[in-house]
Amino acid sequence: MNKTVLFLFRIYQWVIAAPIFIVATFLTALITMITTAISGTHFWGYYPAHLWSRFCCALMFVRVKVVGRENIDTKQSYIFVANHQGAFDIWSVYGYLNHNFKWLMKKSLENIFMVGYACHRAGHVFVDDSTIAGIKDTISNAEHTLRDGMSLVIFPEGSRSWDGRMIPFKRGAFMLASEFRLPVVPITIDGSFKAMPRTTYNVTPCTIVLTIHKPIWPGEKGFNTKRLMAECRNAIESALPDCDKGVSEGEEKNNA
Repeated sequence: MNKTVLFLFRIYQWVIAAPIFIVATFLTALITMITTAISGTHFWGYYPAHLWSRFCCALMFVRVKVVGRENIDTKQSYIFVANHQGAFDIWSVYGYLNHNFKWLMKKSLENIFMVGYACHRAGHVFVDDSTIAGIKDTISNAEHTLRDGMSLVIFPEGSRSWDGRMIPFKRGAFMLASEFRLPVVPITIDGSFKAMPRTTYNVTPCTIVLTIHKPIWPGEKGFNTKRLMAECRNAIESALPDCDKGVSEGEEKNNA
């Protein structure tokens, strides 16, 4: 994209698209709050946000291509684990995975005006890993969600990448998989960092590729958490370009 086209897109993004995005977001939150109170969370906790996500991608001229959809069964519950390159990860998965699920999300997101309460009404699971009691509550809430044949989507890195490469995984997602003995499906998101990295709110139109890998099924004794983490990371990394493989430099600096 040349500089003139990008300049015109910036004007479009902030003068036209951004106000539409804000209105669409709060309208989706309002619809979700009302409909889930009337008809439950299975349909209305997913589809308003599903359509909102597809609309947001189209609004910002971001195309999402899905590879490997044949690897999952819409009638099966899974725990999906994906790398977290940028904000468009959420819209890509929500809009194009085409599998009803709930997010495992940071408890701090519950404080976002209207959106946090809409997520609560939709049945998403908020993570409080600051205390042992909080972790137990998270597991209990996840168990209630999965009991209805629902799936969970988790970003095991816990936050967005600094440079497109993955941050080391946290154990929480894999402990849940072991606890509930559900198949784990790694998802590779490639291109979201280019669309909008965590260091800016400017969007760059591009194509994001969502690769759905084959499920990893538990054995008779469940999962070995450490082995499952490594297997998922290897699967996710296998569909990334060489420049995005390895550990994020930002994480290396933080740990230095």
